[in-house]
Amino acid sequence: MHAAALTRLADALPDGAIITDPDIIERYRRDSAADPDAGTPLAVARPVTTADVQQVLRWASEHRIAVVPRGAGSGLSGGADAVDGAVVLSTERMRDIRIDPATRTAVVQPGLTNTAVKRAAAEHGLWYPPDPSSIDISSIGGNAATNAGGLCCVKYGVTGDYVLGMEVVLADATALRLGGPLLKDVAGLSLTKLFIGSEGVLGVITELTLRLIPAQPPASTVVALFNSVEDAANAVVAITGELRPAMLEFMDHASINAAEDHMRMGLDRSARAMLLMQSDAPGAAAEEVAAMVNNCEKCGATDIFATDDPAEGAAFTAARRGMFGAVEKLGSLLLEDVGVPIPQLPALVTGVEDIADTCDVQIYIVAHAGDGNTHPIIVYDPTDPDATDRGERAFARIMELAIGLGGTITGEHGVGRLKRDWLPSQLGNDVMALTRRIKDALDPQGILNPGAVLR
Repeated sequence: MHAAALTRLADALPDGAIITDPDIIERYRRDSAADPDAGTPLAVARPVTTADVQQVLRWASEHRIAVVPRGAGSGLSGGADAVDGAVVLSTERMRDIRIDPATRTAVVQPGLTNTAVKRAAAEHGLWYPPDPSSIDISSIGGNAATNAGGLCCVKYGVTGDYVLGMEVVLADATALRLGGPLLKDVAGLSLTKLFIGSEGVLGVITELTLRLIPAQPPASTVVALFNSVEDAANAVVAITGELRPAMLEFMDHASINAAEDHMRMGLDRSARAMLLMQSDAPGAAAEEVAAMVNNCEKCGATDIFATDDPAEGAAFTAARRGMFGAVEKLGSLLLEDVGVPIPQLPALVTGVEDIADTCDVQIYIVAHAGDGNTHPIIVYDPTDPDATDRGERAFARIMELAIGLGGTITGEHGVGRLKRDWLPSQLGNDVMALTRRIKDALDPQGILNPGAVLR
């Protein structure tokens, strides 16, 4: 039945939209979290238009076949992992973009990369701020589906702060147009926000209307080194209590050395922690830089470097962005994404160090420290069952630590499948029940991304 039904679906879609070749399907089974338990899909669908997406979901609803929405596959929580017998719906061929300088908006299909959106905006002297470390490979649709953040979001906000509207297709193939190029619009419920960060369990985003702003002013950069992660975290608390930097990133000793191994930049391998800070405040950058330096000195910085040279600042930023690439060479990874209120950041980073010692695992800590979002990266040998077990225990304990500090199990990567078991501990039974009611109302057959976020 499925073979004949798939043929009918393929006939209704553009050439090459349905893939059943097992070798090609294998490349669509997992996201970048590389979960070994990902399923084997029946087929991969690669639509080009909203109408194509409707065809896929109408067919899937008729045959009660699960659909797993997928952007670029750069996710880190198993949110785009296939399930057995499903159709993986990839938006990779949906790449149209229109810039409207008059309204400072971009109307974008979900398959474009974050970098492509930035470049298109820059041609008009405009800027799209959200900047996850994966900007060159992550899709704008995936960014919206997980409400991705990034390095400059401490000042400029996350993806959801720039989504003014969208087109989204529900499980029954209904296409909804929500919001639009208006800076102020409070008509009806805030349904656009409902789909931001929903990880494909409520609908498939097929178009986004994004708010753009004038190009970012030139930034000055400060790099500070510390003898402990606690001193560096205390400096973050002090700085954010006084100003809002354009960037405030954290790297621990292991991360500094991994970046130096990978990029050979001359980073100080002896430092126990490093802060990377920027100010782009027009007319006030010098004052903000002075405040950053002063607070770092008060918190015990051992060395401080400041520059207004864009090339030097970009080099340090590249070291931070390149961390995942540097660490993934060292073994299999379990990537955390926990966040806490800023005053709890010292307790979080020192707690992660304690967990690494207790579980006898190597953990590399990088963080969007200015907004409390940390990325402890657990590296382990997957061929060693004991090492795998210790890594998984550390993974669980880090999430429990974050929840205990009043934080979250995910600041921007999403819950996906890897973190769903800890979601009730953070949200509580009443919120979980409401979440299930919303899911059931929009997807009564449960065909959209089953197993992600909710069991």
